[in-house]
Amino acid sequence: MARLADSKLIKIPVIRDSRGNLSSIEGNKNIPFDIQRVFYLYDIPGGSTREGHAHRQLHQVVFALAGSFDVVIDDGYGRQVIHLNRSFNGLYIPNLLWRELNNFSSGSVCMVLASEHYEALDYIRSYDEYLSLVNPQKNMVPNHP
Repeated sequence: MARLADSKLIKIPVIRDSRGNLSSIEGNKNIPFDIQRVFYLYDIPGGSTREGHAHRQLHQVVFALAGSFDVVIDDGYGRQVIHLNRSFNGLYIPNLLWRELNNFSSGSVCMVLASEHYEALDYIRSYDEYLSLVNPQKNMVPNHP
């Protein structure tokens, strides 16, 4: 099972000059997997929250390309909030970690690099189902977060 410590911030190299900055992302080089899918979220109302989920197999790296937002990760034993606000910092989230995106600033753009193509069956959309997989004892406690 994945633990909170398995996630990590990945700093993408930045080439700076008077014309602006350039960053390059390469699968299996500065991203710890072969990139199979890229998607992005935009036009998100300020302060919004995206519903949480986990993946059975898929790994992701999440970037705030513009603006900022928080990523809440949860391994069934604890939670951690990571604030993303720099386009060259991505958060690596391995499979079997619950994630929620919230506290979006106006004009935010969230880009996600995924290790797999979209597969609906890979998603765990219920927190109770997630807990039953990673921490069955906590799932028995009423009113868990």
